Amino acid sequence: MSNNQPRDGALRIPGGRPRKHGVVAVVQREQRLLVIRRSQFVSAPGRLCFPGGAIELGESEPVALARELQEELAVAIEPRQRLWHSLTPWNVALAWWSAAMSPDAQLIPNPHEVAEVHWLTITQLRESPDLLESNHDFLDAWERREFVIGESECEL
Repeated sequence: MSNNQPRDGALRIPGGRPRKHGVVAVVQREQRLLVIRRSQFVSAPGRLCFPGGAIELGESEPVALARELQEELAVAIEPRQRLWHSLTPWNVALAWWSAAMSPDAQLIPNPHEVAEVHWLTITQLRESPDLLESNHDFLDAWERREFVIGESECEL
């Protein structure tokens, strides 16, 4: 490892700060997508986004995704496929994953992380002024057919 790389394996960006890595879950149900409104206790409070979070040291993307959904919504998910990757304006590298959950799963928001849970159509997401910009980027890439989500239920 070169001297300019951190010991934890994170990538360095200009200015010397390590790049953070996160995972995002894309869960579909009946033409709708699982979306959360972020709580007042986290960054970007009140904004809508797909659920997910940081990858902890030593975690794989699927393990981090399952942990984050358990922490945020007390739900077990099955990571299916890595769909896409992006880099946010605040320099977080995101891995976007399709995921499945039981149709009768009960979502219980952790109030320290999640204010509300919604199942929204793509149109509703697009029209929301509260949707995080990185989520618009994901929807744009989906519309450009940069990836396919299995037997996608949602119409673009």
